[in-house]
Formats: sequence, C-alpha cells, structure tokens
Amino acid sequence: MKPYLRLFDFSQKINYKNEILAGLTVAMTMMPESLSFAILAGLPPLVGLYAAFIMGLVTSILGGRPGLISGGAGATVVVLIALMKSHGIEYLFAAVALAGLIQILVGVFKLGKFIRLVPQPVMYGFVNGLAVIIFMAQLQQFKTITNGSETWLTGQPLYIMAGLVALTIAIVVLLPKITKAIPASLVAIIVVFLLVLGLNIPTKTVKDIAAVSGGFPPFHIPAVQFNLHTLEIVFPYALIMAGVGLTEGLLTLNLVDEMTGTRGSGNRECVAQGTANILNGFFYGMGGCPMIAQTLVNLSAGARARLSGIIASLTILCIILFGAPIIERLPMAALTGVMIMVAVGTFEWISFRIINKMPKQDVFVGILVALITIWLHNLALAVLIGVIISALVFAWESAKRIRARKYFDTAGVKHYEIYGPLFFGSVTTFNEKFDIENDPLEVIIDFKDSRVADMSGIDALNKLTGKYKQAGKKLHLKHLSEDCRLLLENAADIIDVNVLEDPAYHVATDKTL
Repeated sequence: MKPYLRLFDFSQKINYKNEILAGLTVAMTMMPESLSFAILAGLPPLVGLYAAFIMGLVTSILGGRPGLISGGAGATVVVLIALMKSHGIEYLFAAVALAGLIQILVGVFKLGKFIRLVPQPVMYGFVNGLAVIIFMAQLQQFKTITNGSETWLTGQPLYIMAGLVALTIAIVVLLPKITKAIPASLVAIIVVFLLVLGLNIPTKTVKDIAAVSGGFPPFHIPAVQFNLHTLEIVFPYALIMAGVGLTEGLLTLNLVDEMTGTRGSGNRECVAQGTANILNGFFYGMGGCPMIAQTLVNLSAGARARLSGIIASLTILCIILFGAPIIERLPMAALTGVMIMVAVGTFEWISFRIINKMPKQDVFVGILVALITIWLHNLALAVLIGVIISALVFAWESAKRIRARKYFDTAGVKHYEIYGPLFFGSVTTFNEKFDIENDPLEVIIDFKDSRVADMSGIDALNKLTGKYKQAGKKLHLKHLSEDCRLLLENAADIIDVNVLEDPAYHVATDKTL
C-alpha cells in the first residue's frame, strides 16, 4: 500500500490516544529547538517553526516509515550559517530547495541502500555523540545574558531552574511506573507549566527565546538570479546539506527499525525528505531532516503510526496561528528536563557493557566517531570518517587471511590452493607464496576458496604470469568464479593466462545451487 494511504488503512491497528498525545508532546519539544537553531543561524524565528511544520507534515505522510519525526534540525541548519552570513536569506532558501532536489534524486536512483555500509561501531559512536550534544545543548538554558555577555545563572534563578528541571525529570522517570496511559513527558510539561503559572514563579519561558505568533507559511520564490554563478555559490552548501540530512535521516530510520523490530524504506524517506526541503525553499522554511531526539520522544510515548507526526505538525501550525500567547509562557525548564531524559535514552549504554568484548579497532572507531560528532557537530563527516576507518581495518584484516596450500600431483604439476580474497590489500602476501625459481614447468593456481576482487589482483596475476613465462614455465588458473572470469576478460589486453575449465565445479552464485 502506498505510504500516503496507510494512515487511512482501517486494517492497521492504530492507538489514536497514544498517537495524539505523542504528537502533542513532540510538538512541545520540537518548537524550542527549531526556534533556537533559527536564531543561531541569524534567521527570523518563524522560519524555524515553518520548517518544523512543513518537514513534519510531508515526511509523516510520504516518509519511509511510521514513527519517524522530521523538523527544522540543527544538523542541517549549521551547514547553511556561512551562506546566510555571506549572501543572505534568499540564497539560503535556494540552497534548501536544491538540497531537496538532490535528496529526491538519491531516492529515485535507490542510493539510500548504501547506509547499510555503516558498521555497528560507527552507529554506536554516532548515537552516543548525538546524545552528548543533546545534553550539552540543554546546559544553555542555565545561562543568561548580563551586560551583553553570557553568564551562568546564580542564586535564586539557578535554584528555581534546577528545581523545575529536576521535577520534570522525576515525573518522566517515575510516572511510567504508576501508569503508561499518558506520555510521561507531556504530563511533566503540563505539571511544571501549571506550577509556574499558578505560583507565579519567575523563570525563563519560551517567549524569552523568541515570539512564535505568525501566519500561514507564505509562498515565496527565492529572489536570486537563476544562472550559473548562483549555482556555483549555492551548490556546495546544498550538496553538504543534502548529505548531512540523508545521513542523519537514514541512520535515524535504522535506529527506529531496531527499536520497533520493523523495516522502513530508506529510498522513500530520501524522496519524502527532498520533497519537504523543496517546499521549505518556496514556503519560507530553513529546511531540515529527521530528528533523533524527537523521534525517541515519539516512540517512548507509544506512537507507532504516521498520525503522531501529522498531529505534531498541525499542532505547531495551530500554535503559530492561534496559540502563541499560551505557548510563549511555557517554562523552558520543563522542555529542558524532557530533552535531558531524551539524551539519556538516546545514549547506547549497552556499548559500555560490551566494550571489553569488542575488537580494539571497533572500540577505537566508536570513540572517534563520538568525539568528532561532539567536537565538530558534523554528523555526516563523523560517519564518513568512521566508515573509511572501518573499511581500512576490514581490508587489513582480510589481507592477512590469504594463504596457500601447496602440493604436487602424480604428473609432477605443482598446485597452489589459495584461501582468502586476492585484492589490493593482500597482493604482497599473495606474491610471497610462490617459489618461481624452484617450481616445475607447469603450475596451477586453484581459486576454489578464493576470488580475484579488483584490478590490483589482476595486476598481480599479470606480473606473476610474466615471471613464470620469463622462467620458461606455464601458469594456469583454476576454479575461477564467473565474476573473476569477467574481470580477466575485461583486462585481456594486459593479461594472458590459461584458465582451466572444470565442468563439475559450480560457484556459489550459480543458479543451479
């Protein structure tokens, strides 16, 4: 069934109470974050809220899986700060729209599957680093502006803030032990809100960050010249934003898959995310991507369908249009407490329990990815570095596994049975296995338990063939798989070896198996 019809599929069991309450909770936690990052980028506050509304609504209906929450995420906005400062908001909107187009192309050409190349240690590092970032971001609420400079709260304001945050955390932790009928996060926000309102407690509120009232997102074509010069300016930012958004989005999708025991569609999520970002570019939004923190809030509240994301988006729109006077009085302490618990829930604590059982290289990769995520706030770069290091470690370990069993048959022919892949990393070890000077006139290399994986392997065979030919000896290859034979055929101009046919041998990829 098509994604936009699943919401109306009556055969699907939807807990409407959980979905509605989860959506309301998500909206409350998403708004301050979207406002904060919009202000950080030098954008009007409403640009952040418009992004939260558009991203959330479009991806909830068209996205790759139910339960995933998208909004005006800081990961993508941080990429565009330099463009905003150098060329202004119109170029930013153009970059967001172009990033959306790139993301759609990734989904259409089914490139989302490459997220499978991200190893588990990289996932641990990514998630743990993100949890630390979420937690550290909440400490900002314990600061104030004094005489134009930022200082930590002291005295009564600090005690009030800390007490309200502690109360919020206590409700989130203890309420599920009593009842799970209502999301603990939503109850905590309401209780702290009523307490502050009823006792007139002086503390920081949403209004202290920015005003949230406004109208419906206006249609707006970015006021830039549509020429090659503009493309040269915008394209690098759009490409990085698209990459960051897709990386965080697909990793979040994988995380939700693991938590719910279901499987989403990465390519569909790419298309939905791209569509939402294009609309952001034309409806005054700063763009965004899936948000791990809000997704975890959503799932912890019991949401499993698309309805909660739609409710969250429509709630944000209603607040912009009608509910700003109330929401602006919401204490930041309540939202800070909820987000601290989200950070605790995001952290992969199991990574500590199994750290002594993991290979040292995996531990190193996980810690490195976490540190890069925390230090640079660049999720895409952290994951990319982690994948590259993991790939190099894998190549090194695979290179050490190649070995050869040697024996002579009754005809005096020497056989080399190769075990392990022949590729760029194992070429040196492979060459060391052969004794060209003392070998007989005919030699057979048996690849039954090996394969030629790349051009480096072909080049090694070519050089080995030349050495045997120079010594007046003949070299044969045996038991090559079909893909290996194809590699040799394509490289026929640089290598000429005898391949012994064996009709009784079938490779693992044969359809006969």
